Amino acid sequence: RHLREPSKELSKITMPIVFNEPLSFLQRISEYMEHTYLVHKACAQAESIERMQAVAAFAVSAVASQWDRTGKPFNPLLGETYELLREDQGFRLVSEQVSHHPPISAFHAEGLAQDFVFHGSIYPKLKFWGKSVEAEPKGTITLELLKHKEAYTWTNPLCCVHNVIVGKLWIEQYGTVEIVNHSTGDKCVLNFKPCGMFGKELHRVEGYIQDKCKKKRCVIYGKWTECMWSVDPQVYESHRKNDRKGAADSRKQKTVKNEDADDMPEVQETVAVIPGSTLLWRVASRPPNSTEMYNFTNFAIGLNELEPGMEGVLAPTDCRLRPDIRAMEMGDMDEASKQKERLEEKQRAARKERAKDNEEWSTRWFELGVNPFTGSQDWLYTGGYFDRKYTDSPDIY
Repeated sequence: RHLREPSKELSKITMPIVFNEPLSFLQRISEYMEHTYLVHKACAQAESIERMQAVAAFAVSAVASQWDRTGKPFNPLLGETYELLREDQGFRLVSEQVSHHPPISAFHAEGLAQDFVFHGSIYPKLKFWGKSVEAEPKGTITLELLKHKEAYTWTNPLCCVHNVIVGKLWIEQYGTVEIVNHSTGDKCVLNFKPCGMFGKELHRVEGYIQDKCKKKRCVIYGKWTECMWSVDPQVYESHRKNDRKGAADSRKQKTVKNEDADDMPEVQETVAVIPGSTLLWRVASRPPNSTEMYNFTNFAIGLNELEPGMEGVLAPTDCRLRPDIRAMEMGDMDEASKQKERLEEKQRAARKERAKDNEEWSTRWFELGVNPFTGSQDWLYTGGYFDRKYTDSPDIY
């Protein structure tokens, strides 16, 4: 048995199309906006700790759509864009693939009432660990609440897809997410727990909000797949003491069904709510046919829709116009594979041409700058996308 390198960088490997879902990674990023009402809720709060609670719930809700989503989104082509205008939710968003190696997707969303701006750039670093694939979404996310002159920044947790070779695919998110309010010094630390031996911790998120004097103001707990609650720290502590006293060691023995698979723990117990807690967020239920539709949420199902008249308005680089994703959505896998190969070939040829002429790729809607709140490099929106002047768009499809 030859020794395998423990982790391989996956962004350079071409995966067969059967592993995909019919959305581009740019569309997948726009799913952060599914629970935008939490941002509006944050804007409406007078107290900074209350605002942080809503922002923390928004940060957790942003990864909720990944539950059971084991299809891989299509890698965006360099220069690909996606726009999402949701008047019902009071926001509009534009994203662009700003780099190919490494793959970087930049996005910018704004409240239609000019109440918030939400932006960031994601460089998904994928590692292959034999049985599982781990995705680290490198990149900072910034939320500005304009009325309160506040800015919050955080990074998303790690995501791991188990059993990519054999067994049933399942997903866990883990790692520490720190949300900082740069204006008040408040901070929220959220711990996305790895599932642990008996699956007791699967999907669990626990954390707290502290003010600038490092005083714990509230404890936040729940599951990123279900709901998040907030409770007074003292109530939480006394509840935990009682829990420990009463917890007999009723550990179920792990049954081993498939030696080669990491079985997903069979825990369907939901969140035990501590009396006196406040509900911050609850996930919306998925459509009844979700399992036949790549486990999409209601929000995700609409992301690729081309409504009548839209084609004349969209930038020609918009994901909705991308032929391989469209073919896959129509169920024509052979055509989707053919188109995907053609587009990748076209992208390679264009790259060679640029190299020959010593030309640099220039991004259209974002430029590399400095995030004013973190001081680190960030892709910032240069504006103008919604003026609908797309004459100099690159021909990528």
